[in-house]
Amino acid sequence: MRILDISLPISESLVVWPKDPPIRITQPRHFDKGDHAVVSHLDLGAHSGTHIDAPAHFIPGGADLDSIPLDRLVGPALVVHVPDADLITPQVLDTLGIPLGTRRILFRTRNSELWADGHTLFDERFVAISEAGAQWLIERGAWLVGIDYLSVAPYSDTGPTHRAFLSAGIVPLEGLDLSRVQPGLYHLICLPLRVAGAEGAPVRAILIG
Repeated sequence: MRILDISLPISESLVVWPKDPPIRITQPRHFDKGDHAVVSHLDLGAHSGTHIDAPAHFIPGGADLDSIPLDRLVGPALVVHVPDADLITPQVLDTLGIPLGTRRILFRTRNSELWADGHTLFDERFVAISEAGAQWLIERGAWLVGIDYLSVAPYSDTGPTHRAFLSAGIVPLEGLDLSRVQPGLYHLICLPLRVAGAEGAPVRAILIG
């Protein structure tokens, strides 16, 4: 059995979405200051690094993080390699051989090469899922859709894809690092911090397989 960590390490150099708060990590208590213990202070947005979205992120009056059933976040997941697409559309999805009723699908694209190369600047050209691609996945019974950059939706128009998924009860899992993951079936665990009333939260995502 192999356990693969597909989460991005949280650090001050991690890329964040434009206009989101930068990540700041300080240690107000430390041995060097004469304290008897070390305590870190984390200052970061709810959508930093590897994270999930709840409906309230894009839907006015939408449900918060606690509304997401845990069985959506734990279970079999299919990793699909999409090396050449600039946008994941129905036409691209038709070529991938995704079985009908696959509940959790993680897309490995050229985005993962950015994480492997240690990039630190936001790239607006990341590969994402079109609104029509989202509808394709909804119609085929997906529960969770993961992508290897900070948004399932294109930078130029983030609303339609997010609203399609969240209105249908599909969990967007964003900010994955799939650079070391081969395509295939795994067991996914991606449990978020339980932040009361939040519209999203960081997760520690792992694949077992």
